[in-house]
Amino acid sequence: MLSRVYSCAVVGLEGVIVEVEVDYTNGLPAVIIVGLPDAAVQESRERVQTAVKNAGLNFPRHRIVVNLSPAAIRKEGPAYDLPIALGVVILAGFLPQESIEGAMFIGELSLDGIVRHTRGVLPMAAAARANGFKRMFVPEADAGEAALIPDLEVYPVKSLAHLYDHLAGRHLIQPYQPSSDSLEPLFTPTDFAEIKGQEHVKRALEVAAAGGHNCLLVGSPGAGKTLLARAMPGILPEMSIEESLDVTRIYSVADQLPAGTPLIKHRPFRSPHHTISHAGLVGGGNIPKPGEISLAHRGVLFLDEFPEFGTRVLEVMRQPMEDKVVTISRAKGSLTFSANFQLIAAMNPCPCGYWGDSQKACTCAPAVVTKYQKRISGPLLDRIDIHIEVPRVDYEKLSANKLGETSETIRKRVQTARDIQNQRFANSTDIVCNADMRIGEVRQFCQLQPEGQSLMRAAMSQLNLSARAYHRILKLSRTIADLAGSEEIQSTHLAEALQYRPKIMMG
Repeated sequence: MLSRVYSCAVVGLEGVIVEVEVDYTNGLPAVIIVGLPDAAVQESRERVQTAVKNAGLNFPRHRIVVNLSPAAIRKEGPAYDLPIALGVVILAGFLPQESIEGAMFIGELSLDGIVRHTRGVLPMAAAARANGFKRMFVPEADAGEAALIPDLEVYPVKSLAHLYDHLAGRHLIQPYQPSSDSLEPLFTPTDFAEIKGQEHVKRALEVAAAGGHNCLLVGSPGAGKTLLARAMPGILPEMSIEESLDVTRIYSVADQLPAGTPLIKHRPFRSPHHTISHAGLVGGGNIPKPGEISLAHRGVLFLDEFPEFGTRVLEVMRQPMEDKVVTISRAKGSLTFSANFQLIAAMNPCPCGYWGDSQKACTCAPAVVTKYQKRISGPLLDRIDIHIEVPRVDYEKLSANKLGETSETIRKRVQTARDIQNQRFANSTDIVCNADMRIGEVRQFCQLQPEGQSLMRAAMSQLNLSARAYHRILKLSRTIADLAGSEEIQSTHLAEALQYRPKIMMG
């Protein structure tokens, strides 16, 4: 008698229902798995046989065929251990097929039958609900993550024996009840109040945080570029529940959710080293996985020592910065990952770091400076809205006891500006801040008054601005007006936005 158990695969960021069919066939005792399984799925034969035996049940001495359908989708990872074991138990007659009606099962088995953590539980739970499943049995460690999806009963399973007792009606498992104390580990960034001087840089970062704009910090070594960028999480606005679920799904698929944290509530702050490969940055691999730009979705990607990153690594970011998604194509198909991140980059102006410094002379030849700065291409610089110089801080400011504005004070202003944007884009599903605006929204929400238009006309000819730069300046002006609580974009807002463009092409 054929047994049929439902499980789930993850393709990109989406769950796909997998039907696990188990039946006897003629031949010597063995377990054969078909349906495009990878090595981890093939190895489940040994895990399942030992786990069933250690759960106190007899493994059938027959030739057993396991089919994972649809056969066209590659099955990877050990998430199918539990459904395969359950299919064998039903096939052997220990449980009736009716006991698992309307339920989905996922989980890796250890040899003693303990059910272990599985990655990608959140998109699997979303797929379960979308396909009409009412119950879902998941590893105990992942129950909180699955329970984020409403209208789905989630059962935390400790072991195969535990699940068998529940389905046989002996000892029932209670559905998981979410608790409010499962919070992310508290990340405390540097407070802006502790950073002496650099008021204009703090202002630029406030504007960047309020509108989700990209920002480049240029200055000599030790001026505070990295410190300022790492203080950024303290002023970022809160994520909506939709954004939190969006980010959590990516971390679930990448298997990077912190233990005991089913839902990510703080905006991601990713800071990869400059030796990272382009596949590590944008995602990739034989079976594509999300890269750093996807892990920074709805948060900040901080690239320190910007020119030290490989040219190819930086150039592959250009399209995701524009489209807010990255599509990775392979011979077996293409996958799309979300990548709506805010880029904060920091760099020295030259190899020695002191080109243009007020106190220390630069030792680099002009040609070397130009070559160093040309490592970052014009098209990439054009996609960065805010270019800001970070000068060295003088002794008087460093030694003064006076503290600046706290991160909390700045964050309140940023949150107010974001609230204005949330109301503005309430009818749009994919635009949450000014940096996300497309040309249609820019035309609608970034109207200039006559004096602003004449200022913009002069700036276009003097700064040789591209059409992209023109639209980015308008978006930036809109954010500055939102911070000021202004309905209209005044010429002062436009003037501040123009100040953040590079005066000349670097080098």
